[in-house]
Amino acid sequence: MNKAVTTNRDEIGKFNELAATWWDPAGPMWPLHKLNAIRAPFILDVLTEQGLATGRASEPLGGLRVLDIGCGAGLLSESMAALGARVTGVDPAERNIAIARSHAAKAGLDIEYLVGSVDILGDATFDVVLNMEVVEHVDNLDHFMARCNALTRPGGMQFLATINRNPLSWLVAIVGAEYVLRWLPRGTHQWQKFVKPMEAESMLRRGALDPLVRRGVSVNPITRVYKVTRFTGVNYMLAARKKNPR
Repeated sequence: MNKAVTTNRDEIGKFNELAATWWDPAGPMWPLHKLNAIRAPFILDVLTEQGLATGRASEPLGGLRVLDIGCGAGLLSESMAALGARVTGVDPAERNIAIARSHAAKAGLDIEYLVGSVDILGDATFDVVLNMEVVEHVDNLDHFMARCNALTRPGGMQFLATINRNPLSWLVAIVGAEYVLRWLPRGTHQWQKFVKPMEAESMLRRGALDPLVRRGVSVNPITRVYKVTRFTGVNYMLAARKKNPR
């Protein structure tokens, strides 16, 4: 296996420093809390439409094996576990994982959390791979995506969320969010690491995944309300399903 390093030491350092603030909805991670309120329903809706969410009404993801890549302190992992999924979360920032484990234990949720990159998972496969707000922070993106694709079982689904790369995304996600509104710490994002939807879809297709759904995410700068939209010029989410071998 190609052992190309996908983690970035500077990025890990940034998130280790922010680890203690992950579960404060009014702290520096508030955008992720707002995002989580729309991305979890988006994931559930697509899985339901694709016939993968077949559990009981109270646990619609019952029985599904879900991998949350770059899980941070577990915001999305806990949302999936609360819906009945068997969740594995992986993150290279040790402090994130320590807080994720502690928070899950207090919530009574049985979630497997691992410190490391996607390479530590070996030949494991999952029904659902969550690749959310991660690709803009990794190195060796082609290798990272190849691993994410391999971790998605045939017939399973991968969800990818990131930021488009264009002048508007630079203005909104970096100048606006980091320097003007100060919603995020300066240096959170590097514009050259943003990924265009067509590029992301191409990498998914190389792993035998068919992109099925593309949606944008918008935020009102006054009310801070996040919405799922058709406009993918800045933030966007993709849902892709892996082909079954003939």
